[in-house]
Amino acid sequence: MDIITKKIYRVWLVGFFVGIGLVSFAQNVDTSNNSVPSFTLKQCIDYALQHQPSVQKSLLNISVAKATNAINKSGWLPQASANATFTDYLKLPTTLQSGTGKPIQTGVVNTLIPGVAVSQIIFSPTLKYASSAAPLLLKSAEQTTDSLKIELVSTVSKSFYSLLLTLQEINIVKEDTVRLGQNFRDSYHQYVAGIVDETDYEQATISLNNSTAQLRQANESLYPQYALLKQLIGLAPENQFNVIFDTAQMQKDIEIDTTVALQYDKRIEWKQLANIQSLQHQLTNYYQNAVLPTVSGFFNYNFEFENNQFSKLYDNVYPYSYIGLTASVPLFTGFARVQGLHRSQLQERELGWNVTDLKSRIYSEYANALANYKSNLNNLQVLKKNEDLAKRVYFVVALQYKQGIVAYLNVINAESNLITAENGYLNALYQVLSSKIDLQKARGEVSY
Repeated sequence: MDIITKKIYRVWLVGFFVGIGLVSFAQNVDTSNNSVPSFTLKQCIDYALQHQPSVQKSLLNISVAKATNAINKSGWLPQASANATFTDYLKLPTTLQSGTGKPIQTGVVNTLIPGVAVSQIIFSPTLKYASSAAPLLLKSAEQTTDSLKIELVSTVSKSFYSLLLTLQEINIVKEDTVRLGQNFRDSYHQYVAGIVDETDYEQATISLNNSTAQLRQANESLYPQYALLKQLIGLAPENQFNVIFDTAQMQKDIEIDTTVALQYDKRIEWKQLANIQSLQHQLTNYYQNAVLPTVSGFFNYNFEFENNQFSKLYDNVYPYSYIGLTASVPLFTGFARVQGLHRSQLQERELGWNVTDLKSRIYSEYANALANYKSNLNNLQVLKKNEDLAKRVYFVVALQYKQGIVAYLNVINAESNLITAENGYLNALYQVLSSKIDLQKARGEVSY
């Protein structure tokens, strides 16, 4: 072979292996396999809410809170117990007879007293506090679950959009590789025709190889992103899935009304703090009411068996029963109640400052999220115009190169600008969608 023929052979050989590589890369990101399920963003969120371990554990904590409340309030129900006492006197007790002072033994050797005791709390400061705090404790567990769900929806949405960004970047690199392949062929034909020298198609080969490497790298980056999304939604590692999305719907989802006023009470953190304040207020009331008596009624019924001979113990039974009331009033507790009341009042004042601090943090978070959203939205609009201009410039420059008007360096620059513009637009789109989620979260508008 002569030198020119060898170079031509080398060029086509490079093109052949590049083409083989493109086919294999395309297979790596193929989403047309019907055996693998495809999830939309809503389906990912719904699946996460049903299978994410942290959410499931939080739901169990709600059941635990219900069981705990039932235990704490069980004292309001009647308390019944069965008991039995057996006594075998080794030596009967002695008492002195009234008047004469003569010692006499009393009682019987064997005594068995089985019985049933029933008590009923009528009023108790502790049980009153348990009853008033029960719905608040349950509400606290439910709010913790709501907080986890809100965070999960936000995180899954961002991870989903990040994965879509990578998929779109792969499509861009694919389109770039196709364009570079066409440039490669055009430069070769122009070289054969003697219009350009060999450096043009060598530069085209370099660009094509670089694009192929980028495509491989982008494909490899899909695996950890899918793994992260699996973890977030609670999907088993061995299960596979694809993501699908409606581009037109995504464009609609970008918009959000930025004129809506911030309402602090829509934030889950505000609701949680309000519930904590209510719990603390109930504790303060408990210490204030701790001076009230604990009143309960009781009823006992016993069967008394007595006999000096154990074998005849059950020959006779002497039943008896009685009812009554008991009241217990704490007179002095070492100032524990007074100090408990003082501590609880101080904690209520501390929670008041927590409200002030939370309000400030919510507003700061909202202002930052709103500013980021507006900035990212404006950036998206600018970069969309840049993308359209870059496509037009590349089309014109590529056409001029085919006609021999401009050098191949102009094509390389136009191609680089186009890739930069397309990637910039995609990143801006992700930033807008992500900042919209942050704004919704800041305004307490994340739904699940």
